[in-house]
Amino acid sequence: MHKIQLPLLFYIFLSFPLYSQVGNEENLDEIIITSSRIEIPFSKNSKSVQIISSNDIKESTATNLSELLQQVAGIDIVRRGTRGMQSDVSIRGGNFEQTLILIDGFKTENPQSGHHTANMLLPLENIERIEIIKGSSARIFGQNAFTGAINIVTKKEQENQVKLSSSYGSNKYTLGEISVVKNLKNSNHFVYFSQSASDGYRENSDFKNTNYFLKSSINTKNNPITLVASFADRKFGAQYFYTSPASNFTEYEETQSSLVGISTRILKHNFTLKPKIYWKRGQDLFQLKRDDPSFSRNFNISNKIGVALNTSYKSSIGITGLGVDFAKVSLSSNNLGDQNRTIFSTFIEHRFNVNNKIDITPGVSASLFSDFGFQAFPGLDLGIKMTDKTRLFWNVGSSYRVPTYTELYINIPNFLSGNTNLKPEKAISQEIGVKFKNNKFSVHSSLFYRVSRDLIDYVKETSTSPFYEAQNLRKIVTQGLEVNSDYSFELFNKPQKASFSYTFLDDDYADVSVFKSRYLINSSIKHHFTTSLKTSFVKNLHQTISYRFVDKPLNTYHIVDAKIMLNLKNMSFYTVFNNIFDVDYQEKIFIPMPKRNMEFGLSYKFH
Repeated sequence: MHKIQLPLLFYIFLSFPLYSQVGNEENLDEIIITSSRIEIPFSKNSKSVQIISSNDIKESTATNLSELLQQVAGIDIVRRGTRGMQSDVSIRGGNFEQTLILIDGFKTENPQSGHHTANMLLPLENIERIEIIKGSSARIFGQNAFTGAINIVTKKEQENQVKLSSSYGSNKYTLGEISVVKNLKNSNHFVYFSQSASDGYRENSDFKNTNYFLKSSINTKNNPITLVASFADRKFGAQYFYTSPASNFTEYEETQSSLVGISTRILKHNFTLKPKIYWKRGQDLFQLKRDDPSFSRNFNISNKIGVALNTSYKSSIGITGLGVDFAKVSLSSNNLGDQNRTIFSTFIEHRFNVNNKIDITPGVSASLFSDFGFQAFPGLDLGIKMTDKTRLFWNVGSSYRVPTYTELYINIPNFLSGNTNLKPEKAISQEIGVKFKNNKFSVHSSLFYRVSRDLIDYVKETSTSPFYEAQNLRKIVTQGLEVNSDYSFELFNKPQKASFSYTFLDDDYADVSVFKSRYLINSSIKHHFTTSLKTSFVKNLHQTISYRFVDKPLNTYHIVDAKIMLNLKNMSFYTVFNNIFDVDYQEKIFIPMPKRNMEFGLSYKFH
């Protein structure tokens, strides 16, 4: 593939939405991007932000959050098992260490390894919407948002109800869910519990997954206090998750992930204050031989306690944002040792607005790591309102990521070695794009360019190297093109919707010369195309069909899924068909993904 001709492609995708300006003015409430330091309506954001709404989630062919994110072009989800037992989440050619997951704005990164980042992905029943911020987001979130961030916004107060759900699928998959919503005079509460299990679709791929979730809001006179608590316990066969068939191991893993966070929002004249405190805990037990723990057993417990205060002030010259964030991180491990890290971060940014046509937002975030010193992340966003429906944007920012404890200290003889001399990763990213939206059609197109240095990977320098060692690679350039569009229309007096998205990525590893790499080299998606069609021809009956094309250097595949839903007053039914054409494919080498499979489910609400 030839390098992208940036000026030519920019002209092509810029002209596309300008010729599509048809339809009436949209008159909907603006979604506020809650993950931003400065609260900005979705339509006025000068970054690549994508929203997956509650309706999108309900009508999707996905049965869990990993599958849902796979339907977003530019996001690479590498699954080792099914139902999200372990998934690596990457954005725009980054790797699983460089994506930050948040729940209601609470950071959930794992200091042990990015392999456990997705352990905090909530069941879909808990989610109101998902905010996906693509590109460098370190100025907003700090060092783990190297290539982007995903903020999971949980459900807000609803009508009083008890909801029971049950599903059954291929490979003896079963799921039971119960959720309760209770609104009291000065508070409201959402409680959720689920348990799922399966015998697995291949050898040693069985699992049992238990989830608990609580969200309570206490409505004080002016300042509501919100409590969020989540706990996930997963036990699963992990055949070839980390090794190859030649090893002949029977890998097994158990993980626990929990989060407790308290936040509030205080309004004082032109000031908005958002204090929060949270505790994130992770636990991981991994065995190379499932039935012989004495052979190789790794046990890790990580904890993070954080406090943060974000403030914003509205004045005649715009909005000023200020904030501080302090976190204490610890790890106790029989392989990685006992580790501790403190992180102090602060930020400042200001959004200038010129005649309601141009917005300019310079800002900087600075962090002090107890083990890696001081780092700063400057950035700048620029937006231009061309018409009421069309907006141009450009942004530039720096990224930074300190090594995980696994990268620093892992020691598996004759296989994998950490490196205490690792340096942090660094990158400069920029993006230019256009957004267009009316009441029927929307399109978001952008070009992005990232220069990364000192990226960390496990490599073998030569064919005779006895093991993979964590090393800083040299300069790597990533550039790409992304287009996302939706079209809503009516057929037989019922709403229909078609969605299309495409991402192209090109990585230049010219300065990197190693014999073999475990993650970075020749692993990222080159072409990623997704589309879905959501239809309804009969009252209360809805259908969705989705298609996903993934082209990687060592693997190319096409996947088609479908879903049929029947929604009655208090009861709903659905059937999901995954991998309809029985495609043989892998998302990670040595791990074949499930062939054609089905799932049936029903739910009933008691009011």
